[in-house]
Amino acid sequence: MTGDNLTSAEQAVLDEIEEKGVDFLRLQFTDILGTVKNVAVPARQAEKAFTEGIYFDGSSIEGFVRIQESDMRLVPDPETFAVLPWRQKDDSAAGRMICDVYDTSTGEPFEGDPRRVLKDAIERAKEMGYEVNFAPEPEFFMFEEDEDGYATTETADHGGYFDVAPKDLASDVRRDIIYGLEEMGFEIEASHHEVARGQYEINFEYDDALSTADNVATFRTVVRAIAAQHDLHATFMPKPIPKINGSGMHTHQSLFTEDGENAFHDEDDEFDLSDTAHSYLAGILEHAPAITAVTNPTVNSYKRLVPGYEAPVYVAWSDRNRSALIRKPAARVPAASR
Repeated sequence: MTGDNLTSAEQAVLDEIEEKGVDFLRLQFTDILGTVKNVAVPARQAEKAFTEGIYFDGSSIEGFVRIQESDMRLVPDPETFAVLPWRQKDDSAAGRMICDVYDTSTGEPFEGDPRRVLKDAIERAKEMGYEVNFAPEPEFFMFEEDEDGYATTETADHGGYFDVAPKDLASDVRRDIIYGLEEMGFEIEASHHEVARGQYEINFEYDDALSTADNVATFRTVVRAIAAQHDLHATFMPKPIPKINGSGMHTHQSLFTEDGENAFHDEDDEFDLSDTAHSYLAGILEHAPAITAVTNPTVNSYKRLVPGYEAPVYVAWSDRNRSALIRKPAARVPAASR
């Protein structure tokens, strides 16, 4: 495949599609609630997707546009191309790219696209001289399926925090999930059973904010797909079962200057935090109610935010208490202040 109007990154994707026998592409994006959506196109449409975009009905997507403004366009980011490991067969494979959403009436990026909102925030930080780095710790449950393939509330095991087999019966499933993530370019740091029965956590290495957000969307897709291969239903629902711990996603945050210095570190401070770090922390505390409306958008989210289950219930910060809204973990080296 060759194209005269393609960038080098786009051409590299077309070459990889041909080399790896990719016959279908999933073009993914997220709605206002963070739910991953996608449209599948034959791989031969990849060049058209790059040069013209793929049109879709935005009025059918949660939080996007009204029906009279429904025509929208997906433009894939070639840097996000990956082959889906659970879709590979002897002579064919499926690929994935994450897309930006455009408003066809103006030709401009859609203001309600969560990826666009993040890009704008990253640009503001860059203008201030900072690079934003995130490292998430996503938690999830896996439930057994009934004879019709529907999810039950029977957990995959009855283990607890850091348990091993035979209590942790899903370690083999997590292993397959990790293999799948690594095939898609993830650098996995750790995996373990979480506090609640049937609950797990897999941590991957920090990256810039946009790459991390894309990775979280990919992570959820991979976890669900590979769990389904084991006849299990994976869910990131915050509180699927009452009276046990729910799932959260601790997110390590840091700012680095253009010369690679950690803007959050100051060894003369009681907590090794700079004035910039204190201001950043204060900003999150000040805007916590508004932030929560975005990060916890469902009724079920608030079933998790109750006392007794390690979830935050007060707008507060700490360097020790893991249930605080914000925690400053012990920094082993200056670059680790976060």
